[in-house]
Amino acid sequence: MLHAEFRDPLLVAVYDAEFPWSYRDDFFLSIVEEPAERPRAAAGEAARLRVLDLGCGTGRLALGIAAAGHTVTGVDPAAASLDAARAKPGAEKVTWTEGTSRDLPAEAFDVAVMSSHVAQFFVTDEAWAEVLADLRRSLVPGGRIVFDARDPRPREWEEWTPAESLRHVTLPDGREVALWNDVTEDRPGVVSFSQYYRFADGGELLSTGTLAFRGEHDLRASLRDAGFTVERIYGGWHREPVGSGDGEFLVVAHT
Repeated sequence: MLHAEFRDPLLVAVYDAEFPWSYRDDFFLSIVEEPAERPRAAAGEAARLRVLDLGCGTGRLALGIAAAGHTVTGVDPAAASLDAARAKPGAEKVTWTEGTSRDLPAEAFDVAVMSSHVAQFFVTDEAWAEVLADLRRSLVPGGRIVFDARDPRPREWEEWTPAESLRHVTLPDGREVALWNDVTEDRPGVVSFSQYYRFADGGELLSTGTLAFRGEHDLRASLRDAGFTVERIYGGWHREPVGSGDGEFLVVAHT
C-alpha cells in the first residue's frame, strides 16, 4: 500500500511509536512562537495564532502547538492517522479535518506548517504548485508558511538499504517491530522506496512511497511563483546555514 504507515492502523501505531516529540518539533513550535511575527494581542494577553498543520498525521505537532495556546486545525487525507490523533490527550483542542489542501478555507490562518517532510510527498511540480497556491489562499495577508524538506545534495536515500536502515521499534503493548527500507527507483529529483515491517509473531507488512527531492533554487522559485517571499532557509534543526547542518532545508516564507 502506498504510504501505508499513515493508512493502516497497525502501521500507524508503529509510526507513532517510532516518532515521539523531538527537537524537530521544537523547531516548528519556536518559529510559530517567534514574538516579532505574532499579531497584536490585547494588553496582558498572549497572542493566539490560527495555525494550520497540513499533513498533520497522528497529531504530534498539532497537539503541541495547541498546548502552547494556539488555535490549531490539523488536515490530513489519512483517516487512520486522524483516528490516532483524535484518541490522544488534548485532542479536543484541535480541529481535525480529513482532506487535502484543496479543502482549506480562504484567509483562515496566520501560520501554516508542514512537518515530517510532507512537502516531499507532492512529487510532481504541478502537485507542488497546487498545494502552494492552496496554502497562499488559506493564509491571511502577511501569513507565514514553515516546512522542512531534505537537501538532495547529501543523497541521504543511498543509506536507505536493508542493512543501513534496519531499526527496531517497541509498541506500547510491548511488541517489537523490525523495520527497514530499500530504494526501488532513483531518478533525478524523485526517489521511490519500500519499507518493510516484521513483527515478533512472524507477520510482515509492506509500505511503498515516492518522494520529491527539490534543490534550494527550485524551492525558492516555486515559492516565488506562488506569491510567497522567502524569509530564510536553514540547513539544520538548530538554525545552521544551508549546507552545514543536518542535510535539511527548513523554510520560512510569508505572503
